[in-house]
Parts: sequence; C-alpha cells; structure tokens
Amino acid sequence: MSGSDNRSEMSEDEELPDLGGDATHSSNSTAVSGGGGDQNYVSPSPDQVLENVLENVLCFLTSRRDRNAASLVCKSWYRAEALTRSELFIGNCYSVSPRRVTNRFRLVKAIAIKGKPRFSDFSLLPPDWGAHFGPWLSAMARSYRALEKLYLKRMSVTDEDLAIAAHSFPILKELVMVCCEGFGTSGLASVASECRQIRVLELMDSDIGDDEEDWISCFPDNVTCLESFIFDCVEAPINFEALEQLVARSPSLKKLRLNCYISIGQLYRLMIRAPQLTHLGTGSFSPLEIVAQGEQELNYFSAFAACKSLICLSGFREIIPDYLSAIYPVCGNLTSLNLSYANINAEQLKPVICQCHKLQTFWVLDSVSDEGLQAVSAACKDLRELRVFPVQALEDAEGPVSEVGLLAISEGCRKLQSILYFCQRMTNAAVVAMSKNCPDLVVFRLCIMGRHRPDHITGEPMDEGFGAIVKNCKKLTRLAVSGLLTDRAFSYIGQYGKLLRTLSVAFAGNTDLGLKYLLEGCPKLQKLEIRDSPFGDSALFAGLQHYYNMRFLWMSSCKVTRLGCEEIARQLPGLVVEVITRDREENETSEYVDTLYMYRSLDGPRADAPRFVHIL
Repeated sequence: MSGSDNRSEMSEDEELPDLGGDATHSSNSTAVSGGGGDQNYVSPSPDQVLENVLENVLCFLTSRRDRNAASLVCKSWYRAEALTRSELFIGNCYSVSPRRVTNRFRLVKAIAIKGKPRFSDFSLLPPDWGAHFGPWLSAMARSYRALEKLYLKRMSVTDEDLAIAAHSFPILKELVMVCCEGFGTSGLASVASECRQIRVLELMDSDIGDDEEDWISCFPDNVTCLESFIFDCVEAPINFEALEQLVARSPSLKKLRLNCYISIGQLYRLMIRAPQLTHLGTGSFSPLEIVAQGEQELNYFSAFAACKSLICLSGFREIIPDYLSAIYPVCGNLTSLNLSYANINAEQLKPVICQCHKLQTFWVLDSVSDEGLQAVSAACKDLRELRVFPVQALEDAEGPVSEVGLLAISEGCRKLQSILYFCQRMTNAAVVAMSKNCPDLVVFRLCIMGRHRPDHITGEPMDEGFGAIVKNCKKLTRLAVSGLLTDRAFSYIGQYGKLLRTLSVAFAGNTDLGLKYLLEGCPKLQKLEIRDSPFGDSALFAGLQHYYNMRFLWMSSCKVTRLGCEEIARQLPGLVVEVITRDREENETSEYVDTLYMYRSLDGPRADAPRFVHIL
C-alpha cells in the first residue's frame, strides 16, 4: 500500500446490513445413491456449488466498487465476497466497529484505516479528539494474525500499540503511517526489532516523539528485505553508523527518504552504498559538518551520476543552493521532484528544471515566483501534477506567484491532471484559460489566501473562473474553491460538477442557496468540507436527502445553530452528529456552533468522545 491520497473512496461495506451468522461455507447437502457409484458420495447443494463458483470468480475482482456491487446481489454473494476479500479500506475509523469488520471478513491480509478528518491538518480540530488505533488493534490482533500490510492515516497511535502490532503480526511486511501522532522512537524500536519480514516502513508527515531511543540499531543484523524506508518526518538525531550498515545490507532497497539530521556528506556515503535507489529523500542537503581546511570536498556530482535508476527526488530540507548542481546528472531521468522544503528562487531553479523533460510530478515553494513557474512551463511538457506551497501563508501580503504563473502552466503543461496552487491574487481569465488548456484536470485546488478576494484586475467575484473549471474539465472529481464567490459560482458547481466526490470551501459563499445548489446538484459528492462561510441551518437542511450517501460533512465557523444540528440528528438517526467546541467560554455565548462534523456509521455514536465533543 502506498501513502498517497489518490485512493478511490471508502468501501460501501459500511452501508451493508449485518446479515448475521458466520461467514463460512454452507454445510447443507443432499445424499445421492447410484447403481455403480460410490454409495457414500454426497452431492453438494446448489447453494454450495454457487458459492464455490463465486469464490473462484470473485478472486479476480480487484476493484472495491466492483466487489461492493457483487456483495449486494444476494446473501450468497455477500458471504462469498467476504470470504474472498483480502484487502480492506476503512475511510472513517468510526463508521463501523472493529468487531463488525473482523466478524465479516476473516481472511484479511491488508488493511487501511483513516481517522481524523482532513481539516485537522490545519489545527481546526483539538489534538485529543480521538481516532485511536487501540480498539482496532485489539480486534485485529485476534483475527488477523496473517496480516501483511497496515496503512494508517490521521490516527492516534501509541508506543504500546506499535509493540503489540509488532508482536501480533509476525509476517507483517508493510507498515505505512501518514499524519499520525502519539508515538515515538520507542515504538519504532519495537517495529524494527520484531518485524523481521518488514519490507516497507514509511513514516510520512507524522508527529513522532524523541524518546532518545536508538531505533535504527534495532533492525536485525542479518541481511534485511527492506525495499522502502521513509523516515523524513522523524525530528530526532539518528545513529548514522547503524543506518549506513542497514542500507548496506539491504540489497533490495529502492526507496529511501532521510530526515533533516542527515548531512549531504552522509548522504554521499549512503548513495555509494545503494546505487540501486529509485526514490531518494536527501535529508538536509547541506554540510552539517565542517570541512577541514585543505581537505577535498566529496564529489557529490559523481554520487548522483552513479544512481542511474533514480526517478524520484525529494528532501532538500536545509538546502544550500550551491549544491543543487550535484543533482544535474539525474534530472533528465526524473519523473517526480519535490522541492516543497527548498526555499530557492527562480534563478536557482532554472538550471535544474530546464533538464527535467520527463517530469510528471512537481512540488515547489512559491519562492520561485511566476518566473520560476514559467520555466517549469517551458521545460515540463509531460507534467501531470503540480503543487505550489506558500513560504509564508499570509493573508495581507503580496505573494510571489499569481495568475501569471497559473496561466503559464496552463499554456505549457497541457497534460496536467492535478493542481494545488496557493496565491494571494488571481483572475477569472487565468482560471478560464486553465479550464480550456487543461481539460483533463481531475483535481483543481486553488487557495487564494485572504478572505473574499475578487479578481484582482476587474474586481469581479471569481464565479466565472470556477464555473469554467467545472464546465470544461469533465473528469473533475476534487475541487477546492476560495476567493470572493457568490451563489452563481455554487450554481455552476451544482450544474456541471456531476463527478465531484470531494469539495472544499474556504472563506467563500453568499447565501444558504449556494450550499443548496451543491447538495442537490452533485450526486456523487462524498466529502464536503466548509470553513468560515456564511451557510446556516436552512442550507444544512437542504442536504437531508443526501447525507446518508456521503462519507462526511464538516462545517466550522459557519452560521449553523445547535438547534439545527439537533434537528438533523433527529431526522437522520443513522448519522452521527458531532458538535465540537474549541473554546468553551466563547461557545457558551455564541449563537452558532463552533464545528459540526457529521458522518454515517453502522454502529452508532462512538464511546470515546472527549468532553469537548457533544454527540447529538
């Protein structure tokens, strides 16, 4: 399993009724006697024959949606599908109980579980809200001893959880934790020492405590089977000698991403040990150690030249731009380049990007300015994904990227499928141009920093720009809108956004009619995130017929009242309605709720809600 976000949506297993009974083969049979045959032969019943045939057929179904559809045909198909499903995806850890999952699916070898909603990444959710891995682990440890792959995202995981997991899953081969918290290097030591068959250990964007544990040394001394080792988010020094030895005895290692405590000199030593790498995170990319006077500096250029299979490059966390020339030998082969930690300007970017003709994925800081994006446009004709992050997310600043950079990208990178673009100013004309030049867009996320900002040239709302995106980009499934928007923009989205599955709204909207357009016009909408917008109770009620078909609705700092939330809970008893209070004193005096989080669940409200969460 990978840690990327391009998974298909949550399995609809959550909507299936619990039919009861064990998910085992039917024992019904009919005895048949024949003149010359075996008198003890027992002919299987038609139902058992059907289930046996189904099991052999369903093994070839890999799509979750296809399997979900098959399981809804009848009870026999439901049982057969459960018996043959080896991979599970739980898009919300509170949407179904661990017991229900383990009772139905008995032969699971891979499981992915997501916890907190995405807006928790922006400090919009108190840190101790929940999403604890412990209850899931308790059920899985008893039922899934043969588990091979575990993927966790936005979950609260403790050191004890990791120790139990390492002991309970003896053949665990892949462990991926993305945006998780609650554990430290002690937990990692348990995984390293006990998971002897681990091939993939990926720790990404997680908050990991420093327990002063030498966890790298806990990997077995014999040859390991590591294929992917990512620990760039571990904010703690590591035992470099142990890491170097681990890399040297891992001949299958293809992916390695280092943390900021690895200097460029140490990177050189690791690259010499592992020229077979295809994905590399460079660590700091600066010489943390001082080169003695008269001592010749290492030939970093030659180290990169020796890595002829390198196609993905990231890191550069404390970069000294003068060292960027070292990566020139691999630029022509790169398909992915992540410079989102490298605070470089356009002149420093140009010599690198002009050689990256095969690049398909590029992440960068806005410090490269519009000029840098114009260089990307000229060189990267095969670009499919672009993310431009702000060095400083300020609302009142005059940012270095604008509609000029967006327009350049749309004109030069016409194969673009996904874009995330942070800026302080934008125009409708540039967004309209992108909709026409890049009709294959699947993801369009434009984040205009600053509240209710219009087209900075005409002063008009950004309605026509976003309207063009949903009208011309017919494959669009994910959209984030911002800037000054009226109900017209939301009417466009409702009219044309028929494939939209995820929609994020920030500091935008005019009246409740806008949200009504969205809920009534986007039949496939699964995830709706709204913050700092004027939508109130009447807008909330407009979705009564739709919420059961959605994975969740998040509304923070809107104009929804507690009475409105209570009415939703009364009319939709199968929906969990959480009212979250961040500031108790302010909430007691405010007419509106702080945060509303609604999601469907087969097993009702959770039992671990903290005091600031009120489940209606």
